[in-house]
Amino acid sequence: MASEPAPNDSQRTPPKAPGLLRSSGVVGVMTMLSRVLGLVRDMVIARYFGAGTGADAFFVAFKIPNFLRRLFAEGAFSQAFVPVLSSYREAQSMSDVRRLVNAVAGTLGVVLLGVTIVAMIGSPVLTWIFAPGFSDEPEKFALAADMLRITFPYLLLISLTAFAGAILNSYDRFAVPAFTPVLLNLAMIGAAIFLSPLMETPVMALAWGVFLAGALQLFFQLPFLMRLGLLPRPRVDYRHEGVRRVLRLMAPALFGVSVSQINLLLDTVLASFLQTGSVSWLYYSDRLSELPLGVFGVAIGTVILPNLSRKHAAEAPEQFAATVDWAIRAVLLIGVPAALALCLLAEPLLATLFHYGEVTDRDVVMSAQSLRAYSLGLLAFMLIKVLAPGFFARQDTRTPVRIGVMAMVANMVFNLALIVPLAHAGLALATSLSAWLNAMLLWRNLRREGAWQRQAGWLRFLGQLAAANAALAAVILFMGAPVSQWLAMTGLARAQSMTVLVGSGVVAYFAVLALVGVRVRHFRLH
Repeated sequence: MASEPAPNDSQRTPPKAPGLLRSSGVVGVMTMLSRVLGLVRDMVIARYFGAGTGADAFFVAFKIPNFLRRLFAEGAFSQAFVPVLSSYREAQSMSDVRRLVNAVAGTLGVVLLGVTIVAMIGSPVLTWIFAPGFSDEPEKFALAADMLRITFPYLLLISLTAFAGAILNSYDRFAVPAFTPVLLNLAMIGAAIFLSPLMETPVMALAWGVFLAGALQLFFQLPFLMRLGLLPRPRVDYRHEGVRRVLRLMAPALFGVSVSQINLLLDTVLASFLQTGSVSWLYYSDRLSELPLGVFGVAIGTVILPNLSRKHAAEAPEQFAATVDWAIRAVLLIGVPAALALCLLAEPLLATLFHYGEVTDRDVVMSAQSLRAYSLGLLAFMLIKVLAPGFFARQDTRTPVRIGVMAMVANMVFNLALIVPLAHAGLALATSLSAWLNAMLLWRNLRREGAWQRQAGWLRFLGQLAAANAALAAVILFMGAPVSQWLAMTGLARAQSMTVLVGSGVVAYFAVLALVGVRVRHFRLH
């Protein structure tokens, strides 16, 4: 589809970009809306389908394209494309930028279409690869393979959506891409409630909901690209210099930015060999741990990548290092209390959100085990999201891939060591341990290369953080109730109690931060 007339090249200088704190806030708010609706979505799925055969089959059928989406679209592609687009924006004309966008759109679209067709034809093979344990249960295996044929085109649609979002992010239009996932949650909620009663196999409605969501998310972003004058006219051009740069950066970035997703998928493969319910227990606990990760870690990482790319292109190493330092502090400010709260409130949170319909007391208790294990790695997951852009903005993908391979190997070793004594919780713990290895190695290399330099005030900041988190833990422990009491409450009573408990903890945390001298102005950075 042709784009509307765009400003001429002499008018291509963009307005001053908003500050990182404000941009992160915008992305965070939009992502929070999406994540809250995501929890509602999972509550609906839990109520209608529980943690049985149908739910396990759907989660595998959804996880495969969703994993590839994170690996290729939001992972390797975005991390490779945004720096290249940013360099074109800084040094080339608007016509050159449009030619790059057209060439990438056509090339990406053709590749994704081919992958989608092959995957739909070979869905039983993919199901066996990603959930080999299902082969012992023919009904579950066949159901997962059938649903995968419906869900896999989501990869094509959502990858093009991520492409559109990367363009918008590069031009500091963060709100639209951050809001887009809301449509996925609405589509799946609607499918579960309204479509499932009409289908012979009710859980198949969720697969159709995923397919519809992919189309909605893509078409939602197109008008905003049109306003920028960058609505693509797709053109397959592998020889375009920008396309070749993106492809060169993508190859190693496949591992460097998405290792945590590969580790989570390996968890699913191994969990398919465990007792029925294990895949669902890991899914529900992972969804809770992803709430702070998506709202804050991904938001900050999304905002700093184009910012760092521009600073690298402008040869401003001191500003680059200061931005990385700002991102690490921002992650610690939110990541530490989030991990602490998930660990201390595992059963109450899961009971409040999912203990309805087909979900049993045992499902809550078992999911809590893996949630605590994931909470131990939450801060590491968030740090990876803000440390990896420090490499990709400088178009260095080799270092993250080397570190990513090391973390993957470590994860497999941890999995094999922990799966026997801890079952599904051992898989979650292994993922957390490998995430810490990944984050620490990324941080060490950034420090060694001078891309991160410690700014003033770190010792004071860590002391302030410790005091505020001690207050948060004290409030939770003082006001909390036994697990048996949470399980016995009505849904309304759980919601009310959780609101009061979380609200009190948040007030205590930020009140102590204010008392020890932390101010919003300390986190303003352009």
